[in-house]
Amino acid sequence: MREGLVGWITLLVLIALILIDLGARIAALVVIPRNRRPQTAMAWLLAISLLPYIGILIFLLFGSHRLPRRRRQKQREINQYIVEQTEGIEKVTERDPWPPWLGPIVELNRTLGAMPLVGGNRAELFDDNARSLAAMTADIRAAKRLIHCEFYILSLDSTTEPFFQALEDAVARGVKVRVLLDHLGNVKYPGFGRTKRRLTEMGADWHLMLPVQPLKGHWRRPDLRNHRKLLVIDGEIGWTGSQNVIETPYQVRKNHRRGLHWKDFMSRFEGPIVAGIDALFVTDWYSETDVLLEREAADARDTVHGPMDCQVVPSGPGFPGENNLRLFNSLLYAAKHKAIVVSPYFVPDDSMLYAITTAAQSGVEVQLFVSEIGDQFFVFHAQRSYYEALLRAGVRIFLYEKPTILHAKHMTIDDEVSVIGSSNMDMRSFTLDLEISVMVRDRDYTQRLRAVEDDYRAHSREITLDEWNARPLRRKVLDNFARLTAALQ
Repeated sequence: MREGLVGWITLLVLIALILIDLGARIAALVVIPRNRRPQTAMAWLLAISLLPYIGILIFLLFGSHRLPRRRRQKQREINQYIVEQTEGIEKVTERDPWPPWLGPIVELNRTLGAMPLVGGNRAELFDDNARSLAAMTADIRAAKRLIHCEFYILSLDSTTEPFFQALEDAVARGVKVRVLLDHLGNVKYPGFGRTKRRLTEMGADWHLMLPVQPLKGHWRRPDLRNHRKLLVIDGEIGWTGSQNVIETPYQVRKNHRRGLHWKDFMSRFEGPIVAGIDALFVTDWYSETDVLLEREAADARDTVHGPMDCQVVPSGPGFPGENNLRLFNSLLYAAKHKAIVVSPYFVPDDSMLYAITTAAQSGVEVQLFVSEIGDQFFVFHAQRSYYEALLRAGVRIFLYEKPTILHAKHMTIDDEVSVIGSSNMDMRSFTLDLEISVMVRDRDYTQRLRAVEDDYRAHSREITLDEWNARPLRRKVLDNFARLTAALQ
């Protein structure tokens, strides 16, 4: 009798497990495709089908790409504040006629990100990490009233010590220093503890961005990160680009042994655009502290420094649309002669893949600069899985020579428009990361950026379709498998 009872219990448990598994799969079919790209939904469904319980657990941890409701509400509040503060300042130069396709893109950016196109700017370009770090440090030393410093990675080491000393000296002479740094972007580096102590001891007003601290009530999807890099001095000088404040081998012993280092691009702006860069700091400060700062750069909006028209384009999970992706795709479709894309991580969604291949197939000269080697295993191999389709469409692909990781992120379209900033051309930057991009309408700036791209080309090798198709089968399999993981956003 006891054996019969045990048999019935076993049967009931088995039936319950089957029903739970079936229910989970049916629920996944209903829940996962909602408001997701088909390729992303299929990747999640495949993961749950192959590894049901583990897949569900991973989905619960990483499946939502939305920031908490209160944070999204803050984004809407600050967007309205920016619109109210910038209404009517879309003053642009009339030195050259606009290309006919630019007006709708400017309006798109304004609609999505709230920022206007403003004229009267000038900019310097920095494609050497040591030179840009030294120039930022010099600007900090010259600050008189205010420093807003926000970087995905801000880490104290022997290379960045002068930068931190300049911040400390600024606090000592009465400059208001506010600092934001991403939590998980920094916690993995040995300089994290030193950095926090130094910022506290110097008296800077600093906060972690998007902290993941469950015991303190801070929980969200851990890979939603603030990836922006910007520095504002006295509301008059604004820096942004791809560079983090850390030594170029990123404090990793293996990188030192391999000679691996990062090469970035930064741009230093003066003029009304600084107000837009500072507005992003104000946004992120409000999100982390509930304190809405007055935008000190607003007084400089009417000051003319140069002929450039610029527009800040913020993006991230706080916005309902993928602002950076829409900008990049619009520009690629608008290109008439030449489009050059530089990105360390190029993992496009279907829309960007169609945009870049359509441009090439339409007779536009399209060039893509990526690195010969990668620092992120799955992203690197996922990126490689797209090369065949790009090469078949006529895109020219240049691999920047190892042991350098070309970490610059920018785009040039014809002779008219450039985009620089912190955003990679990958699904993570489109969906999960908070980013900053600056669109520049100025022929001289575009020519100077093209000269930087020419230097990249001189240190790169171009791959051909025949060469790429001849790579070993095991690499093809690995690249295609990694492509599946890239869609799990």
